[in-house]
Amino acid sequence: MDHAVSTPTAPPDIEASQHVFQIALGYIASTALYAAVTLGIADQLAGGPRPVADLARATGADEDALYRVLRLLASLGVFEETSPRQFANTAPSSTMRAGIPGSVHDMALFLADPLHFRVYADAMHSVTTGQPAIEKTVGMPAFEYFAKDQEESEVFNNAMTGFSTVVISAALEVYDFSGIDTLVDVAGGHGQVLISILKKYPSMRGVLADVDHVIAGAIPRIREAGLEARCRTATIDFFKAVPEGGDAYIMKHIIHDWDDDRALTILRNIRKAMKPGGRVILLESVLQPGNTPDFGKLIDIEMLLFPGGRERTEAEFASLFRRAGFELSRIVPTQSPLSVIEGK
Repeated sequence: MDHAVSTPTAPPDIEASQHVFQIALGYIASTALYAAVTLGIADQLAGGPRPVADLARATGADEDALYRVLRLLASLGVFEETSPRQFANTAPSSTMRAGIPGSVHDMALFLADPLHFRVYADAMHSVTTGQPAIEKTVGMPAFEYFAKDQEESEVFNNAMTGFSTVVISAALEVYDFSGIDTLVDVAGGHGQVLISILKKYPSMRGVLADVDHVIAGAIPRIREAGLEARCRTATIDFFKAVPEGGDAYIMKHIIHDWDDDRALTILRNIRKAMKPGGRVILLESVLQPGNTPDFGKLIDIEMLLFPGGRERTEAEFASLFRRAGFELSRIVPTQSPLSVIEGK
């Protein structure tokens, strides 16, 4: 009688399994990061290393719990434990300080906030239906929710303004906006992009267009920048129309919020409103081919779960432009996660 010969089981690949665990436990790192940003730990360490006991007293945290959070973040390169139970900033944690050039403080507060954990808990709704998970989570589309929830709206708008500062600074280094008499910023939020451009180009005039509750937050910023004479505001629904008469229309991280049909509606409205020979300027991620790490591939999932949009490749932008009546003229990479995408 034959007996089956058992085949020895190959030993598990520990490194490979650790890779899976690191991804599976990513939400723990996000939670720790959110706690550190909320408590302002990076700001507390701006003057140099401090014992965790001091940090706990200064922030109202439990000392042991805070130590365990900072120990984890230090293992990921965010903060450094310079001696037992004493921490210092690293280059990554320094970017979490509030109000400094290039700060990611507000963006980190938004991307790792409790709303995201609620929405991502419903991620399978998006994966199985292709529809935004947030609509299952809160019962309405993302931008309707932001309009109704003042606290979350402030977190979102602060994040977008902070990110705009980084992006437009990088764009101004590599893209020439000269020759534009009137620049219309469509869905320009609190105006950071347009304000920065107008400051560099003193002969240019601007129009900041967005929904009413967002424009209300932009007006004081325009006034503080001393640009009331050169920058007016307009309340719009960009699915219906945008302000007419611009030489160029700029949008930062707007087209990625929408599927192709709705993105085409926005672009066609811009095409209809602009002066002859005008240009459209997008500040967006351009997805790279292959398996290389890519900020845009992460944000693409954010677009799937929140507004229902998507990130796009160069070929997809070219197709979108062509269908809207534009020609993709160039893509200019910047030292930020976004590129300048120009259509004429």
